[in-house]
Amino acid sequence: MKLEQQLIERLQTLAPSHLEVINESAGHGGYFPGKESHFKVIVVSDAFQGLRLVQRHQKIYAVAAELMSPGQIHALAIHAYVPSEWQGQAPASPECAHAPKP
Repeated sequence: MKLEQQLIERLQTLAPSHLEVINESAGHGGYFPGKESHFKVIVVSDAFQGLRLVQRHQKIYAVAAELMSPGQIHALAIHAYVPSEWQGQAPASPECAHAPKP
C-alpha cells in the first residue's frame, strides 16, 4: 500500500471533518516518478479542541509514527485546526531550495 494511503488511514483515526493529504515530493530534490517522501496534511478535527499547536502536531506525529522512519516519510508539513478555526484553505508550502529546476 502506498505511503499516502497509509497516512490517510492513520489520520482518519482523528475523526476529521476535513482531511487533505498532498504528496509534495515532486517539488524536492531527488524526486523520481512515484516517490513518496514529502507530504502536507490539513486536518480539521474536534480532537484538537483545547490543544496548543505543538500538542496538535504531537497527536498527528503519534498516529503517523510508523511511517516516519528512514526510507519512508522524510518531511511532513502539518496544518491542524478545530472546525471553528478552519477557513477553507491552508498556507502554501515554501519552495524547496533543492527542487528540480525546469
